[in-house]
Amino acid sequence: MGHALRRGAGTALTAVAAAAVLVGCTEEPREQVMPGPTATATAAPPEALALAERYRAGGGDPDVYGIQVEEGSEGVPRVVIRTRNADQGDAIFRRQNTSVTTHLVAKEGASFEKGYLIDVFGPDGLLIHRMDARP
Repeated sequence: MGHALRRGAGTALTAVAAAAVLVGCTEEPREQVMPGPTATATAAPPEALALAERYRAGGGDPDVYGIQVEEGSEGVPRVVIRTRNADQGDAIFRRQNTSVTTHLVAKEGASFEKGYLIDVFGPDGLLIHRMDARP
């Protein structure tokens, strides 16, 4: 039985390694598994609420109710978006990603010279999207 267990673990590791190689072959921007929370509080801190209000006042997505920019690893900013929209669709994520980061650079003076990390949390506080947008 121990032999079958070891063989199964070896097969699983081979499958994971093969998947990792295949993921690296795409030219599309891709979400990457990164360390970080997979859930957050549904109530955003006051600064995140205020930043989201400025974003929405400038024509941003009305579903976005919290935006935080945190110092990430290696000086790469981490953008945290809280949204009332639970839709996990890629088009919605791309639209939010583009409009929030554009607002942050143009209106808030953010710099994404080294790229950025972005997490989007839904109305229940669960992670909807995570992306590494470093060059």
